[in-house]
Amino acid sequence: MASGGVSVASLWTEVNRCGQNGDYTRALKALTKILHENRDDVTALHCKVVCLIQNGSFKEALNVMNTHSKMLGSEVVFEKAYCEYRLNRVDSSLKTIESAPEQTDKLKELYGQVLYRLERYDECKSVYTDLIRNSQDEYEEERKTNLAAVVAAMSQWEKAPTEDLGLPESTYELCYNAACSLIGQGKLTEALNKLQQAEGQFIFSLSYRDMTEEDIQSELAVIHSQMAYVMQLQGRTDEALQLYNQVIKLKPSDVGLLAVTANNIITINKDQNVFDSKKKVKLTNAEGVEYKLAKKQLQAIDFNKALLAMYTNQADQCRKLSSSLQAQNPGHPRPVLIQVAQLCREKQHSRAIELLQQFSDQNPESASGIKLTMAQLYLVQGHVTKACDVLRSIEEFKHKPGMVSALVTMYSHEEDIDSAIDVFKQAIEHYQSEQPGSATHLALVREAANFKLKYGRKKEAISDLEQLWKQNTKDVHTLAQLISAYSLVDTDKAKSLSKHLPSADTMSFNVDVDELENSHGATYVRKKAAKVVGENPPKEQGHGEVKKKKKKKKGKLPKNYDPKVTPDPERWFPMKERSYYRGKKKGKKKDQIGKGTQGATAGASAELDASKTASSPPTSPRPGSASGSSTAPASGVVPPRQQKPSSSGATRKKAPQKKKKGVWLILRPCAWMEMIIEETGCVC
Repeated sequence: MASGGVSVASLWTEVNRCGQNGDYTRALKALTKILHENRDDVTALHCKVVCLIQNGSFKEALNVMNTHSKMLGSEVVFEKAYCEYRLNRVDSSLKTIESAPEQTDKLKELYGQVLYRLERYDECKSVYTDLIRNSQDEYEEERKTNLAAVVAAMSQWEKAPTEDLGLPESTYELCYNAACSLIGQGKLTEALNKLQQAEGQFIFSLSYRDMTEEDIQSELAVIHSQMAYVMQLQGRTDEALQLYNQVIKLKPSDVGLLAVTANNIITINKDQNVFDSKKKVKLTNAEGVEYKLAKKQLQAIDFNKALLAMYTNQADQCRKLSSSLQAQNPGHPRPVLIQVAQLCREKQHSRAIELLQQFSDQNPESASGIKLTMAQLYLVQGHVTKACDVLRSIEEFKHKPGMVSALVTMYSHEEDIDSAIDVFKQAIEHYQSEQPGSATHLALVREAANFKLKYGRKKEAISDLEQLWKQNTKDVHTLAQLISAYSLVDTDKAKSLSKHLPSADTMSFNVDVDELENSHGATYVRKKAAKVVGENPPKEQGHGEVKKKKKKKKGKLPKNYDPKVTPDPERWFPMKERSYYRGKKKGKKKDQIGKGTQGATAGASAELDASKTASSPPTSPRPGSASGSSTAPASGVVPPRQQKPSSSGATRKKAPQKKKKGVWLILRPCAWMEMIIEETGCVC
């Protein structure tokens, strides 16, 4: 009997009834009473573990199994491995599964999930293929979905060739995974169509699926985020950004989806809109993200965090993140490149080159990209020869036509023709041994010959041209170049080779010259033939046809131009640069503009000036003004070009004279133009 007068049998009855109803909390209470009566009841312990797992208490269930490991033994291997898997102890879960005495179907299902989390896709694919082949139950569709997910992961993260396993696309999950496989293969248009198909299938399935609004939005968010990713890869960044922001606004519960979406928005922003990127990067730091994403996804997010720190001028944070990335991925060149970029922003190019050299020495398998960056930094500093030396040390690229072209260009810039020719020589020898007679080989030989001819190396160019001509004796262009080169070195040889040139008849083409000249694109049209003698009567001698000459238009002369008067030779110079210029007039009192008490005006000061009263002698009228006017200008500014004061210092003014007009001729590129300036009666 149990405590309280309740029998153990009735407690087991209640446990059974609660298990069928899904009331695991109440079942736990009954099991606790049973275990109080008998602590060694293995069945009760096993049922308690199952109830704890159903309630999501994985740590407590694992503690119960570890405490009673001797009694439970191998009966709870699956439950233990499952708890470890749900607690993200994936390695421990794998060991538990592999130590099981018997691999049951449910253990194999869990084994496939664990292998997928560990990114051991080949083994995971084999497990699911075996399960689908050897089992027939209501979970077959889920297994096919998981297998499609494995194939998609292999296509995206391992770039493995996709194998057609004959999986149907009857559900939106299978259609979605097929789209992910197409993305890994680079078939973006097909992938986008497949994602749209998956969205349609999901909306159609809502009629017979019992899903909450939150679940519906979460599933749609996954599809929309992947569609935005495809658009981003296609260069449709505006549409992708709009979809990404829609997903962020929905706030789905999947932290992995939010992290990937935020990271992709940051990649679109790059070094622009940094404030928005700093807000989005917080979503990538959510708890549990590391268990939801693949290692390459997490790595990409960390790289972008370091780059964002660099763009926001957080130098210490950038160095800290890049150093951490380098420690986690010692052979990966990207953390080193981020550090180098930060050093370049700080103008520490020498330190950056040292860091690149150190990494290339330690990791020769990743040295190609690193050395290209080193060469770029040397070019930024102006060390062209050092950059060439670094590029020539890259065994993977040094014989490529593009690299040969770059090296020859840089050596030519430095006027190091011998080194440039040596680059050609090494590349030609490489292709002579690896791909003799190939298009690349012959193109390099031709370019080497042209280069040597350009810089006067006739003898060296002859051997290259002879090699080309032997490959194709019908190549007239090469033969002409060879004859031209020999004509400067060995004229006899040039004459003998000229016999191989085709005759003029074989070189002619059936071209209608008149039609060609009269065509739309002709730049020169032949003039009509001269008239035949005898058509018109001959003209008398001395009255022949004279070609009309176009008269040169003479420039206009000023109205008051006097040819007897020699013009001023310094008339082209500004007044201040003339030899007779004596500076501005001195001794003149100018009205004080803007000075005096606040509100004072020029008119008021004139009334108070005793020199300007009626008793004062009248001043001469301003040139060009009315004869009866004797008031000063309203501005109070002395008119320019007034007569200089006399030696006595008195301010005598000359009587008004008739206005004169002087002529100023200004030389223009194609004509003479005149500008008439009205002068006052005063002499400057």
